[in-house]
Amino acid sequence: MSLKELLVQDLKKAMKDGDNVSKTAIQLARSAVLQVEKDTRVTLDDDGIVEIIAKEVKKRMDTLPDFEKSNRQDLIDNLKAEIEVLKKYLPQQLSEGEIEEIVKEAISSTGATSAKEIGKVMQAVMPRTRGKADGKLVNQIVKKLLE
Repeated sequence: MSLKELLVQDLKKAMKDGDNVSKTAIQLARSAVLQVEKDTRVTLDDDGIVEIIAKEVKKRMDTLPDFEKSNRQDLIDNLKAEIEVLKKYLPQQLSEGEIEEIVKEAISSTGATSAKEIGKVMQAVMPRTRGKADGKLVNQIVKKLLE
């Protein structure tokens, strides 16, 4: 079963169960997928869908500190629940150690020696970590290893 079919199936289940948090999170993810497909006129495969869901999770993670500053516990709880729902559709996330190994391999294969070559290393690393690791974390590890 493709990821797109799984989203539809889980949406139906959430609607039957009256699970509004799951329903909302899945609907937003599906609408983002459909929008990208409409804009690019391409039917996305599972990897493309994973990328979009990862972006949706990142949006929510970036919004979380703002809600925490405003002390809106109801919004914070809702956002965290949506993040957990969406994370079910993402592949297992890489640990920092695993990311570090991938970065070390990329550094040796590209021959990078200084922080000026971060772009070259990131270009080699991102295809292997896309959807499995936060780009910001990957960038921090690359910077640390190239210093």
